[in-house]
Amino acid sequence: MMAARPYDGLPDPTRESALYADIPLKRLIAWVIDGVFVAVLIAFILPFTFFTGLFFLPFLWLVVGFLYRWMTISGGSATWGMRLTAISLRDHNGQRLDGGTALLHTLGYTVSLAVFPLQLISIVLMLVSPRRQGLTDHILGTAAVNRAAES
Repeated sequence: MMAARPYDGLPDPTRESALYADIPLKRLIAWVIDGVFVAVLIAFILPFTFFTGLFFLPFLWLVVGFLYRWMTISGGSATWGMRLTAISLRDHNGQRLDGGTALLHTLGYTVSLAVFPLQLISIVLMLVSPRRQGLTDHILGTAAVNRAAES
């Protein structure tokens, strides 16, 4: 019996190329939209901290952004920005991400943001890999796909 390859459940990028079309651009647009959502959430939270949150704003941004990303991905396999750009994340079996995988994906994304060379590697991988996967996607066996092209 032959062992399953790590991406056997993901659509083939050659036969189903429409699922991966424009993914890097859509992820960039989703990233900007998600940044706006996080900024709005922080603006809403700050008065409840009596504006002391301004003294630890980078930490607040990190925590709110992490929770926003984890909760939205675990709830629908996409952040709100991803939903607006019609993409969603799939695991190595082609299924929506569960809470644990969403947590690991968010953690990998956060580490990539914190270590700039990792972010550059992730961007390059999205541009050159057949499934348009970033570094965290390669490690976890996940991929972003176009929802409109899904069967």
